[in-house]
Amino acid sequence: MAISTGSGDDKPLSEINATPLVDVMLVLLIIFLIAVPVVIQTVEVKLPNVAFEVTTTKPENVSLSVTKAGDGSCAVYWNMTRVDSKELLDRAVAKLKADIEKVGGVENMNPEDLPEVHIRGDIDTPYRCIGGTIFTMQLAGYPKVGFISQPEAGQIRVQRL
Repeated sequence: MAISTGSGDDKPLSEINATPLVDVMLVLLIIFLIAVPVVIQTVEVKLPNVAFEVTTTKPENVSLSVTKAGDGSCAVYWNMTRVDSKELLDRAVAKLKADIEKVGGVENMNPEDLPEVHIRGDIDTPYRCIGGTIFTMQLAGYPKVGFISQPEAGQIRVQRL
């Protein structure tokens, strides 16, 4: 620590001794440098590159639209018909059973024969509505549930055959 003895005059000393302040700041800096990596813990995740691809629509696919109704509830549409959650489950189970019977049973099905669920969610729809629809369709037995979205202009990648 530095000590100033003055110039011999009886004037009051008006300089601030900054050494203790710098010592405290350096200690705090070291504490923060050690504490930050402990607080910030992340799992290394490699996120996929997003590329919009044209969706192939098969006749056995289920097309659902999910919006928010005027009263704040969820509105789910099977094609153009509004359904509630019970009716959605019943229709989904019946359609899946019919598709399985059409190919001759579960033993004759391969992954390409499985129908998919395509969900179109309105931008203002709460997540609970879309999440509930996904849960209902998975409960009915559909393993493939996907989302249909509108890509920004110029971001569509066309597959050439």
